[in-house]
Amino acid sequence: MAVNADDFFKAANLDKPMDTMKSKVGSNVTLINVMQLPGPNTLGISLACIDYAPLGQNPPHTNPRATKILTMLERTLYVGFVTSNPDNKLFAKVLNKGDVFVFPHGLIHFQFNPIYDKPAVAIAALSSQNPRAITIANAVFGLKPPISDDVLAKAFQVQKGTIDWLQAQFWENNHN
Repeated sequence: MAVNADDFFKAANLDKPMDTMKSKVGSNVTLINVMQLPGPNTLGISLACIDYAPLGQNPPHTNPRATKILTMLERTLYVGFVTSNPDNKLFAKVLNKGDVFVFPHGLIHFQFNPIYDKPAVAIAALSSQNPRAITIANAVFGLKPPISDDVLAKAFQVQKGTIDWLQAQFWENNHN
């Protein structure tokens, strides 16, 4: 009874380029989900507009609650996902304007703008009203308190000093 048209509308300005220069990875993800717009609640849908700086990326991450279908709006992206153990096979493509690529539910995936002098833009539809994202580097190296360097050194088969250095970096979130 309390629902109205504004629950299903957002002046999101997705037609305007977002600032990618503040991001260390060179991208800005503008997510439109149930947290910003109540209408999709229980409908199993959301949307993301991703702006990429030249050589910017949406780094390896997973959407634990959704499948994603990405549509290129401007320029070119190199995209891919990795299948699960034991195969760990990479499925990757170069997308151009108008191309579409599907990232299956829960698999690690990425997008990278290989163009050094022009930004790129894509839009993604997701099969969840709150798909969430887990950026792999942030989740492994950017935790407070951190995962033990003994655990990570053994897992990545590197010296503990390498893990300490990685954990000391500033790991940021490019999802708005």
